[in-house]
Amino acid sequence: MFPELFPQSISWNVTFTFLYILTIVFMVVLVVQQRGNPAKTMSWILVISFIPIAGIILYFYIGKNYRKEKLFSRKGLKDLENLSKMSERQMHNFEERILDYTEEIKEKKSIMKLLLNSNKALLTEYNQVEVLIDGKNTFRSILQSLEQAKQYIHMEYYIIEDGHIGNMIRDVLVRKAREGVKVRLIYDDLGSWSLSSEFIESLQKAGAELYAFMPVRIIYLANKINYRNHRKIIVVDGKEGFVGGLNIADRYVSGNKEVGSWHDTHLKLQGEAVQSLHSVFLIDWYFVSGEQLDWKQFKRRNTHTNKCLVQIAASGPDSDWASIMQAYFTAIATARKYIYIASPYFIPNESILTALTTASLSGVEVRIMLPAYSDNRILRWGTMSYVGDLLEAGIHVHHFRKGFTHSKLMLVDDVFCSVGTANMDIRSFDQNFEVNAIIYDQGVCSQIKEGFLKDLKFCSEANLSEWENRSRFKHWGESFARIFTPLL
Repeated sequence: MFPELFPQSISWNVTFTFLYILTIVFMVVLVVQQRGNPAKTMSWILVISFIPIAGIILYFYIGKNYRKEKLFSRKGLKDLENLSKMSERQMHNFEERILDYTEEIKEKKSIMKLLLNSNKALLTEYNQVEVLIDGKNTFRSILQSLEQAKQYIHMEYYIIEDGHIGNMIRDVLVRKAREGVKVRLIYDDLGSWSLSSEFIESLQKAGAELYAFMPVRIIYLANKINYRNHRKIIVVDGKEGFVGGLNIADRYVSGNKEVGSWHDTHLKLQGEAVQSLHSVFLIDWYFVSGEQLDWKQFKRRNTHTNKCLVQIAASGPDSDWASIMQAYFTAIATARKYIYIASPYFIPNESILTALTTASLSGVEVRIMLPAYSDNRILRWGTMSYVGDLLEAGIHVHHFRKGFTHSKLMLVDDVFCSVGTANMDIRSFDQNFEVNAIIYDQGVCSQIKEGFLKDLKFCSEANLSEWENRSRFKHWGESFARIFTPLL
């Protein structure tokens, strides 16, 4: 009896080892076949190879590329059909449309055409853009706009929290809904995880319609947890729209003890761009509610005469192209004088990193503002792992020390700026639903530039020799974080 056990145990071990290796090989092939970002692909291969059981589970939960698998399909929507027709007309008349603008703005026409083709982002001409800095200014303007609503209020946010600011906005929405204003609200289920049922019920009782974006439930977890709606949109009566980096939470006004005050940038839009911003909301409303609202009932005749070129670019797993990342890349690649970037998280893909270093080595002034203090330690380490690469290419890296900078902006050559919800990281490029306002206007760019240069006074600039001599603990921590941050 005993002699028979030994060969059987060997046979079982060999079988188990063979199945183990076969599973790992199968998963590696599956990951490679996704043809995703090389950094993410290598990260997943390492995770699956070294912690196979947990790695395989995590991959199916948060790793699959649903843009390629068309999980989030928008085909057949009337709004998209209308946008396609209008974008085709704009492409046909493009040269004539920008004929009267400055040569500096015309130099950015490759970005305009890119967004028309890849994102159906209409080039709107008559707009008024107000730059809002930090929470007090932004929420004051938002509350004033909400108070003036007569017909409808459409809102879409990643984070909505109970608190002083959240309750102020809720109270206005409740009052307006009772007055007969149509209130529609989309909130991300994961980002607004702590939002109380009392908050939601008070709005519903007043007649407002609310939907959670892709609710996270265990049975559906694998398809939904990694793809979140990071957009921040408000449209009031089609007259005014808001987009930018601020969520609805008290820390955006009063800060918190971990990082201090929060510094951010938001925009108030009036004019034709509001309709483009609204189309993003209407498409998302269909996604969460199944209700296809007639866009014609919301269309307004534009009365603004101020010329300011604006495109509203939206990207996410539901789009065929990573449009915002492509716009960033093209703006960097076509820069002539300077590139200024502010982002709370900096985890670029290889294309963006190469474009930035190439621009700097070609003589373009590149300055990147990052937070000295962060609300996410792992992402902070991952961000810092790129600083050496940037410094070696002659890029100026500034660490903001007057609190936590949460602004997501890019400024190029005095005539191009992007303000919105997308960070300069792989998650915003590939996984989150994002929206940015792309502006081609010297006046608005001048305001953004003035604010950026003012913020530089509260920064310390990284030095290459000092950076290379930092502690080994930081060096290894950052290197390790760099491997895994593409997965976060």
